[in-house]
Amino acid sequence: MDINIEAQRSPVADEVQALIAVVIPILQGVVHALKVEAVEDAGGLNKILLRQLSRIYRPGDGDCGICFEYAVHEAVAAGNPAVLERLETALQQHCRIRGVPQSILFGAEKTGTVQLIETARDVLTDNSRLLSGYRGHPVKLKGHIDQVAAAFRRSALRNSLPLSISGLWKADLFLGSSGPDHWVGTTVKINPRHLEGAKGLRLAIVPSQQGRNDRIERDDAKNLVVVPLPYDGDFVEVFYQSWQIVQQFIAADAKVPKEVFLPRPADRQVARFLEERRAFPVLDVIEALRPMAQPELLVTDQHKAAVHMRRGDETNTLLIAPKPTIRRARK
Repeated sequence: MDINIEAQRSPVADEVQALIAVVIPILQGVVHALKVEAVEDAGGLNKILLRQLSRIYRPGDGDCGICFEYAVHEAVAAGNPAVLERLETALQQHCRIRGVPQSILFGAEKTGTVQLIETARDVLTDNSRLLSGYRGHPVKLKGHIDQVAAAFRRSALRNSLPLSISGLWKADLFLGSSGPDHWVGTTVKINPRHLEGAKGLRLAIVPSQQGRNDRIERDDAKNLVVVPLPYDGDFVEVFYQSWQIVQQFIAADAKVPKEVFLPRPADRQVARFLEERRAFPVLDVIEALRPMAQPELLVTDQHKAAVHMRRGDETNTLLIAPKPTIRRARK
């Protein structure tokens, strides 16, 4: 089918819009970090108001990592050039996958159950291949996806996976291109020291470390191609800035914090946008923010691609994830 592929055409000109673009996936990550009991007491995920986050959200050690995972996925969706350029280089030079990078979000809910939206199975074709970096014929991803999901839920089932993908249940994303229909299991870590290799994983995405080498390199010991995302004045810096906005906003009872907590004018403006919507459900606020996120930076072109419609939003990414779910523990 014909779809609109969005690609960024100029550097970020509006800091507020750039921050909103990253606040959106951070809010998604925060929602996924809520305790099951708190969601049930609120009447379900769709009924949780933005102002209620200050009462029911309890920060956890893995929350920032969850939000970073969502932010990377959204960056691919929005055509962030800093992210796409790095991923395209890694996929072409190290994985032999050509084409505009696309992302499949492998969403595990908090209960530890991996759910796949039924329509997402239409995205992966019978010829979708997973490239693991090991010798041998690549496995067909669609035929194993349910088995991988079951292996996440139950450790006893992990030995039943083919040896070449026995660690694929640890994937956060599948990156690749629907053109050649080739994909790689991808792990996303906010802390590079937590990187672990596993059979089936091929790509690792981490923040670039200030003052350190940020080249894309192969870690042969882990069988991973490590892709550091740019920091200074770029994606990772904006992510941490947006993370601070959301955390300070929640701590201030879903209101604009005092200036000492958010001294930068752009940060406070984003907090004002959020405060104006504090009486609305979080999921509705997320959708309301989307048109405010760098609209003039995107140029539309026509391409042939398979898409999965996510909450009425047509994107160039592929999504395997439930409608907003709840995650209890990270793998």
